[in-house]
Amino acid sequence: MTSIEYLTIEADDAAAAQRFYADAFGIEKQVRVRASDAPTSGFRGFTVSLVVAQPSIVVGLQEAALKAGATELKPAKKSLWGFGGVVQAPDGTVWQLVSSSKKDTGPDVRKIDEVVVLLGVADMGASKQYYVERGLKVAKSFGGKYAEFDGTGSPVKLSLYPRKGLGKVAGIPTEGSGSHRLALAGGLGAFTDPDGFVWESAA
Repeated sequence: MTSIEYLTIEADDAAAAQRFYADAFGIEKQVRVRASDAPTSGFRGFTVSLVVAQPSIVVGLQEAALKAGATELKPAKKSLWGFGGVVQAPDGTVWQLVSSSKKDTGPDVRKIDEVVVLLGVADMGASKQYYVERGLKVAKSFGGKYAEFDGTGSPVKLSLYPRKGLGKVAGIPTEGSGSHRLALAGGLGAFTDPDGFVWESAA
């Protein structure tokens, strides 16, 4: 099994973070929270994307997140590739809320189609090869700019992005240090990748 079963976000106040994710996004299955006081500052080197069918769902999720205490990094609006916005949860995690559609085609059913974790990496070629050697299959790759792994049947998909580019997309300065405050749980085993991202065996 090479899927990511869930993400574990580490927060100073785990109970408050858990309430935020339940109220804002309703994604308790794909996201777990645990307490941590590991030193961290600035950009943590990753974002999580919630992919939905249409703009009204993006707007609804963004409004729910802001109501639950998130900070808006980018307002929800049209772009060349679709429609999206970016928020930062109270625990510091950056969330991209996106749709490839620029027009609504139905009611806002608040359904999340995909959860994608994007890891900001120092060396795209080396990081991509590292994961390929661990059994992941590349689904899309655009040179040193982006890599997406096959997530068929996986509750959470994995993508790689250059760290500076990911920060620009998220609308946040890329300076940061310390813990990523993230663990990825699945069937790849327990290890730490070249960029310091921790993987754990799914419970």
